[in-house]
Amino acid sequence: MDIPVYLIAGFLDAGKTNFINGILQDGFAREDKTLLLCCEEGEEEYDAKALDNVTVVTVDEPEELTPAFFKKLEKQYKPKQVVIEYNGMWMIEPLYRQGLPANWILYQIMTLVDANTFEMYVKNMGQLMMEKITNADLLIFNRCNADLRAQLRSRNLRMVNRRADIFLENADGTSEEYATDDMAPFDLSSGRLDVPDDDFGIWYVDLMDNTDRYDGLTVKFKGLMCHSKKFKGVHCPGRFAMVCCENDMQFLALVCKGEGMEKFKNREWVEITATVKKEHSTAYQGEGPVLYVSEIHKCDKPKEEVVSF
Repeated sequence: MDIPVYLIAGFLDAGKTNFINGILQDGFAREDKTLLLCCEEGEEEYDAKALDNVTVVTVDEPEELTPAFFKKLEKQYKPKQVVIEYNGMWMIEPLYRQGLPANWILYQIMTLVDANTFEMYVKNMGQLMMEKITNADLLIFNRCNADLRAQLRSRNLRMVNRRADIFLENADGTSEEYATDDMAPFDLSSGRLDVPDDDFGIWYVDLMDNTDRYDGLTVKFKGLMCHSKKFKGVHCPGRFAMVCCENDMQFLALVCKGEGMEKFKNREWVEITATVKKEHSTAYQGEGPVLYVSEIHKCDKPKEEVVSF
């Protein structure tokens, strides 16, 4: 039987325990027997009234989190679902790479961040912080005010994690979505955009998240040629991006169609002029921007070859 695992990540005092209390009080564990693994103990405590159907187990060291340990807990407590309050100083990757048994499915990673200390943690513990940001399915910045909201939006965290639902929780208890209609990073009123080399990452994220904005628009950009191995006949030039460190490189690819693209070698720098169409593509596994190329030629590489966020 598969067991869904909900991972609550964030540094100490980020609000993880209060978040868990909230979902338990809302009836999250009312019907299904729940195992709650506490990997970090702060000042807040779990609400005893919401623990009727919940077994709490404390974990002191990351080395304890092995498949054998989890299977022992499964046999002993027979949970239908698992919640892990994860220690902010532990990396998540070892857990989801090799720590969970095959039938323990990491269903959702929820990262909580205190907006007041976010910049400090990014500066001093960048890799630890950004790993929790990039892996999140749900990202909540709490204790926000107007200045902190503006500061967070100026970072355009969509460049770091495109799939997460991001919310800003204000000090007065209200909440709002991170993305706003006025966050368009480029002036598209002329119907054409020459993408600045240094802004490729910003453009790529906005194009993917808001393809409707670019539908019918002409764009010009530099990229590395890539011929897909997985999807026969698909050309997907793009650029490499460094999310938080050199070990976390991603290729930001775009599906392109046009004559003569097969003449260019993989990893050859090209400058492309194309018209964007929002269409279904197997490479995107759904709708996305398909670029119909009108011009393509070799070009010099940009000053900074790798896109950074």
